[in-house]
Amino acid sequence: MARAPRNRVTIATLLMLPLLLGSTACASPGVGGAQPAHTPSATPSTTSTPVAPPDAAELALAAMPLEQKISSLLMLHAPGTDGAALRAFVDRYRLGGLILMGDNMPGGTDATDLAALGALTATIRGTDAFPPLIGIDQEGGDVMRIGPDPAPGADTLRGMPAAATADAFRARSELLASAGIAVNFGVVADVSADPGSFIYTRSFGSDAAASSERVASAVAGEKNHVLSTLKHFPGHGAAPGDSHHTVPSSAMGLEEWRATEAPPFRAGIDAGAELVMFGHLAYDAIDAAPASLSPEWHRLLREELGFTGLAITDDMRMLQDSGDPRYADPVANTIAAFAAGNDVVLLTLPADPATVGVDIDAMIAGVAAAVRTGAIDAAQIDDSVLAVLRVKENLNSSE
Repeated sequence: MARAPRNRVTIATLLMLPLLLGSTACASPGVGGAQPAHTPSATPSTTSTPVAPPDAAELALAAMPLEQKISSLLMLHAPGTDGAALRAFVDRYRLGGLILMGDNMPGGTDATDLAALGALTATIRGTDAFPPLIGIDQEGGDVMRIGPDPAPGADTLRGMPAAATADAFRARSELLASAGIAVNFGVVADVSADPGSFIYTRSFGSDAAASSERVASAVAGEKNHVLSTLKHFPGHGAAPGDSHHTVPSSAMGLEEWRATEAPPFRAGIDAGAELVMFGHLAYDAIDAAPASLSPEWHRLLREELGFTGLAITDDMRMLQDSGDPRYADPVANTIAAFAAGNDVVLLTLPADPATVGVDIDAMIAGVAAAVRTGAIDAAQIDDSVLAVLRVKENLNSSE
């Protein structure tokens, strides 16, 4: 699958660096050593390009076995407010991140104890050079985990000037940052003019222009506080139905999508959003598969919209629980998600994952087997791991 370049460094390149550096040293005369006499030559001399030594993220990538690479691309959820237990869950599977839900909120979602939440996230992060990413759904309005939220949600903001959206998301992101949360899955870029749609009160506008302006403002408001996520690509408004219970589909064609659904995502990307979340919805005229499992939709995001950040799935439990037998196997779903081009797979779980048919070890092993057989491009996995490590590195340097 075509992807925007991210200064890809492959494992082969990393392993060759000591040899390249060593051969350069051997070819150079020692200090004070005899210098060869200059003799004219018909062959032009060549100068070697200096090879930069690998940085910390590249070295971390090179040291990872395949299974650890895969687990570092999983953002999972486990219930509970015991930070040590949540950190043990992360360590048990060497996870790349954790998404916090309402059942992780000390004091609950209506009166969250922010000091206790900050202590919980600090315990989860620990002192790692590349700590787990901690994410949350804090849209405001209908969807929020921390309460009370200091700012209005999209249902109110859609009727206010765009500047109010920037102010709201600035206040919201400051709250999240103060609680040790790095990623907000909070900017809904879906367009909906249907009050009966489950996404209507969560969207910023009834048309592309209104939504685009407010999406860009929301991303601007979150800048320098949390990483912004646009959702639910390629746009839920055109696909009737709630993807928590089914796989919604739309008959909309590509040209109409470009004009009506794509602009808010483009605006958010241009404003600097770091993540895009793929929805479990299908545009049958473009690809009958859910966008979260569609290489074509990943190509459109990368090539047409120019996105170079992290692509993440919506909660894969939703797809598994859709009632469609094609998506009943969580291992097969995860393999398909990575094969499509996602960098990170998101999955919320109960205390005992087996009760919902999930075996995390089997999931990691299944993806590893798919990489070894070539069903998933190994270079793509390396690219995704390095991209995630770089995000973590940047977060550490900004603290």
